[in-house]
Amino acid sequence: MDAIKCLKVGQLDIVVRIWNPDAPHSVIAWHGLARHGGDFEQLARQLGPQWRVLAPDTPGRGLSGWSFYPAKEYLYSHYMTVATQVMDAFELENVPWIGTSMGGLLGMLLAADDDTASRVRCLVLNDVGPALEPEALTQMATYFSTLKRFTTFAELREALQKNYQGFGITREQEWLSMAHSSARRLPDGAWSFHYDPRIGEQFIHDTPRDTWADWAKIRCPLMLIRGEHSPLLSQDTVAEMRKRQPQMDFLEAPGCGHAPMLNVPAQVEPIRQFLEKSVPDARQPWWQALLKRLNPSD
Repeated sequence: MDAIKCLKVGQLDIVVRIWNPDAPHSVIAWHGLARHGGDFEQLARQLGPQWRVLAPDTPGRGLSGWSFYPAKEYLYSHYMTVATQVMDAFELENVPWIGTSMGGLLGMLLAADDDTASRVRCLVLNDVGPALEPEALTQMATYFSTLKRFTTFAELREALQKNYQGFGITREQEWLSMAHSSARRLPDGAWSFHYDPRIGEQFIHDTPRDTWADWAKIRCPLMLIRGEHSPLLSQDTVAEMRKRQPQMDFLEAPGCGHAPMLNVPAQVEPIRQFLEKSVPDARQPWWQALLKRLNPSD
């Protein structure tokens, strides 16, 4: 990241990671259940100098504070409060939103709520939707609700790579960087992941709601990305989402499960094009596009 901003929301410290802090246009990128804002490093670099990427760490993750009241603060309703205060802190009346998994659901709730809908200019959902496969949800809730302990850093890295195969990461250096940013020491010297194990309690305490009704209320431009082998977002759900929001852009990420990392041009360029439709002034200068064509990267 290029900069960092620390906010206070209630009693919790909220850290926002920032790339291209002087860029003329902003986009919020919000991570998944047990990840952190650092996951958007490659997305931010590839979007380039036109976009200031703001990637908050949700409470209980990354560099943000852990809650003493998980039943009240590890909930979507509280994350919505955090999100609006992040927008306020950066003086954003409305802003494009890119959300992976939990971050996508959070963006969807904001875009459907009468009090916050106007603040979401357009919405990219990364491998998430109004209906999610129960078996995959149960596996996630079970895995992330228990403290993980590893004797060595190598064991932690191996577990992380096994659990996040669906991200579609192919470079060894990316796995190593992800492990570095995901690890923390326990008091006895063992290793664990960065997040508070109690984040999984949102599966217990969060209030059920009709998310299909939320989906129908959204009026901002929409883009959906699905991992080709996603266990969480079914093809049937995608078909229904497209039926109810026929103007939605759609991209399937080959070779990925849950959830695409948004770290390669084949994923980033369609996102850029979608953002530029909602923010025409952010269109990439012709010479930058030409350079990308002359020097493609995988």
